[in-house]
Amino acid sequence: MSRDMSLRADVEATLRAHRLQPTPQRIEVAMLLLAGPCHVSADQILQSLRRAGSRISKATVYNTLKAFSRAGIIREVAVDPNRLVYDSTTTRHHHFLDEDTGELTDIDPAQVELPRLPRLPEGTQATSVELIIRVRRRG
Repeated sequence: MSRDMSLRADVEATLRAHRLQPTPQRIEVAMLLLAGPCHVSADQILQSLRRAGSRISKATVYNTLKAFSRAGIIREVAVDPNRLVYDSTTTRHHHFLDEDTGELTDIDPAQVELPRLPRLPEGTQATSVELIIRVRRRG
């Protein structure tokens, strides 16, 4: 079986396991996201699909990404109030954000030590801590 056919079978199984119908559009988007670890915006996905000849609409890409995120197939990372990046690695982890390029890079959680958190609001509990460390080239 070819690599693409194997990936397609894996994508369809992943969608079904997350109770999502494997429509042609969802498969197209998932093939890009699940081919390997990645951090991409909706517009980057749309551009890649269009370059490959797809006629998928922008609304379909956005709706598909929301469905994948709600299902736990991908994670949304809000790098600023106006920009979401979709992360194919769903385990909790941290990121470097290169402010010069906009590139997001994973940080292994074992490399980050947080000895103390601030006092939480009354009646709440921490469910996760995820850091985005913003970096810029010197000079």
